[in-house]
Amino acid sequence: VQLQASGGGLVQAGGSLRLSCAASGISFSSNAMGAWYRQAPGKERELVARLSRIGSTMYVDSMRGRATISRDDAKNTIYLQMDSLKPEDSAIYYCHGQKYGTTLTYWGQGTQVTVSS
Repeated sequence: VQLQASGGGLVQAGGSLRLSCAASGISFSSNAMGAWYRQAPGKERELVARLSRIGSTMYVDSMRGRATISRDDAKNTIYLQMDSLKPEDSAIYYCHGQKYGTTLTYWGQGTQVTVSS
């Protein structure tokens, strides 16, 4: 299983970024839940958003209304669109997949998001 994350970068406060996570070995539309986590320096990793195979979503309170998690089934890719970014959103963002009915979880390599004030 591989999760390949991309799309991070440097953006000014108020700007937008779209992160992508392409998966192989699992299917976000059938056997795995997709999610994005982030970890800022000195802080614990936190769940940002997740998307179930039937399309239900969940967002951390701090990102609700500013983030949208979505999926392209043909590409087996999940996305995290982030708008109105704030400096406190700066972190390494990790793609995550968990196979339904198991304890198997997978992480992407992380992509850095830096929001300047």
